[in-house]
Amino acid sequence: MEIFKPLEVKGSRQEPETEQVEKVRCLILGSGPAGYTAAIYAARANLKPVLYTGLEMGGQLTTTTDVENFPGFPEGITGPELMENMKKQAERFGTDIRIGIATSADFSQRPLKVVIDDRKTILADAVIIATGATAKYLGIEAEKKYAGRGVSACATCDGFFYRGKDVAVVGGGDTACEEATYLAGLCRKVYMIVRRNVLRASKAMQQKVLNTPNIEILWEHQVKDLFGEEGVEGAILVKKKGTPEEEIVKIKIDGIFLAIGHTPNSGPFSKYIETDATGYIKTVPGTSKTNIPGVFAAGDVQDPQYRQAVTAAGSGCMAAIDAERYLAGLESST
Repeated sequence: MEIFKPLEVKGSRQEPETEQVEKVRCLILGSGPAGYTAAIYAARANLKPVLYTGLEMGGQLTTTTDVENFPGFPEGITGPELMENMKKQAERFGTDIRIGIATSADFSQRPLKVVIDDRKTILADAVIIATGATAKYLGIEAEKKYAGRGVSACATCDGFFYRGKDVAVVGGGDTACEEATYLAGLCRKVYMIVRRNVLRASKAMQQKVLNTPNIEILWEHQVKDLFGEEGVEGAILVKKKGTPEEEIVKIKIDGIFLAIGHTPNSGPFSKYIETDATGYIKTVPGTSKTNIPGVFAAGDVQDPQYRQAVTAAGSGCMAAIDAERYLAGLESST
């Protein structure tokens, strides 16, 4: 008869993990159009790029159903399919694509240091930051329910699908006014849902909105909920929220556009990389160069103006070429 001894249970104290450190030539952070395009060009230049995808593989386009304004697809393409194609193209040329998030960085010395997921240290000769920007949302559950089915954060991207329909724009700043006037050229009716009793936009933009006949401003309104079967069919608003005059208002709309701002994902690098007041990374005009030699920025993390897939891809190309020239200069000087 064989006697089994009970397993020995070790104490709760664990030995510290050995720090993981890896040296690479070119590190790319982000997997949107900017990151994947940078990877394609960097790989073709034999920079042997390592790309970490970030929080959302494929970036914001993975939450978009149809993309009809990216060149080369006359019949359109879905956002996830477009990003999967870019990923495969980057891999085809040898990009090492990994899942992980940049959680901190140290650009005070060479090689450049980036920590992934708080546990792995990557030392790189060149870093391309393409971490994108995150649209600000209202925080209501319906935003998730109707994502891609009537809720959008980009009129230029999705306005075409609402031609001849009624839509709403949330916000009162320049971006909201720009979105509203753009949509007014496509849609039958545009409601602007403004929390305050004034617009924060510049006088010129305010005048443009006020002079557009199919834009109606709903002052002192906030979105409480959305409703609809297959997609957005209307919005429930609160007028003068928190006051004795508070009332519930319903409007019938086919889509709602959020224009309350974006948050650039530049936090882990802000100690070393120069940004504007909002957090967008500043680059030397006409280039992707930041204030730190060897660190480049591409896509929405440095673009508060356009925020389009095609402009992000173009800046990713610029970043890879700038990185290749930078690395070539390093090698020639040694």
